[in-house]
Amino acid sequence: MKPSARLQTVIELVAAVFRTPKPADSVISAFFRGRRYIGSKDRSAIAEQTYALLRAHARLGWWCEKAGMTNDPRSQALVWMMLNGTLREVVAELCSGGQYAPEPLSQIEFKALGQLAGRTLDHPDMPEAIRLECPEWAEEKLRASLGDHFAEEMLALLDSAALDIRINPLKGDREAIQKKLEEAEIFSAPTPYSPFGLRVKGRPALASSALFQDGVVEIQDEGSQLLALMVDAKAGHQVVDFCAGAGGKTLAIAAMMNNKGRVIACDVLERRLKRAAERFRRAGLFNIETRPLSSERDPWVKRHKEKFDRVLVDAPCSGVGVWRRNPDARWRVLGPSLDELVALQREILDSAARLVKPGGKLIYATCSLLNEENDQQIDHFLSTHPDFVLVPYEGVSISDRFLKLTPAKHHTDGFFGAAMVRQAKDHNHA
Repeated sequence: MKPSARLQTVIELVAAVFRTPKPADSVISAFFRGRRYIGSKDRSAIAEQTYALLRAHARLGWWCEKAGMTNDPRSQALVWMMLNGTLREVVAELCSGGQYAPEPLSQIEFKALGQLAGRTLDHPDMPEAIRLECPEWAEEKLRASLGDHFAEEMLALLDSAALDIRINPLKGDREAIQKKLEEAEIFSAPTPYSPFGLRVKGRPALASSALFQDGVVEIQDEGSQLLALMVDAKAGHQVVDFCAGAGGKTLAIAAMMNNKGRVIACDVLERRLKRAAERFRRAGLFNIETRPLSSERDPWVKRHKEKFDRVLVDAPCSGVGVWRRNPDARWRVLGPSLDELVALQREILDSAARLVKPGGKLIYATCSLLNEENDQQIDHFLSTHPDFVLVPYEGVSISDRFLKLTPAKHHTDGFFGAAMVRQAKDHNHA
């Protein structure tokens, strides 16, 4: 693929991300599926460049406006090249207007790009929120939630995420599996906090490896692994993963139970549960059932009141903690607003709590860094459910009350977890 065709493809792909109501990774996968003729090296380079533009969206927009250019994917791609040391004449040559190449530079573009020679992406005149790629809707809340660590954490959220995997303890120990991965030329190091994690070096084609296809390893961020460990599920326990989604934490929990007891994976999206069931079979886990729910108030919940030892609520949230993986999510509200999410989280937690038996634990988790979705939700829940008591978190964290993981401090995604134990039967709460 010629460099000019690559550039045009990046411009088209960034435009597709912003006009499609799906996360960038889904849009990029679908884009390439529809263009099988693009080779693997070109795909890799195009995807990398696309993510680079998405991670610099606010700063590139600032430069477009400063240079007098239209703020759109084409302008941002051209500005990106100039700010990364490409000569204006080379940019002009790439924009030849030929087959598969971008349209020629206009006089305005040619002149504007000239102003950017020798410049870098960051500029002292940029407002801090622009420099840190912090969207307006989240700035005040993130400053309040992160305090003195706001800038440090926002900078960490601009990095690309590490590739972490979780070994399946039913199929071997971490050291043995690490050696098998090495034989397949997949190199890794043990994760610092999770006893089941390996941090992979580079970006090998893990999904096509036999170890992945045989369920020996699963792709899962170390932070997500720690949340699964927080559930503290034992062999023989009855467990509910209330918002199971794609089943990553369900898999980890069931494996820790050594295939004994029962895990019920619930979700309102039945198709996600069907996909998750394939992962469960691949991992050799037979103690998992799937249960589609009509809503958080599905009658099944009331029928199974106080029946479970552990209930995990991995609540739908703003996803601020996973912006390293989904840089476009900062700029697009793909689901409910924050206020709507907070109300939904409250409803889900209230309903799921009914499943917990006396002496059992309720675990609430999000991939958010916002207090509104985390600390404040737990404080509200405890104030309205006097039969539940917080279990102070012991382990790696930046809090002694909760599990709190952040990209800058722990090199994981941003995660929150809280565990509460049911003290006595609640006769009034139905």
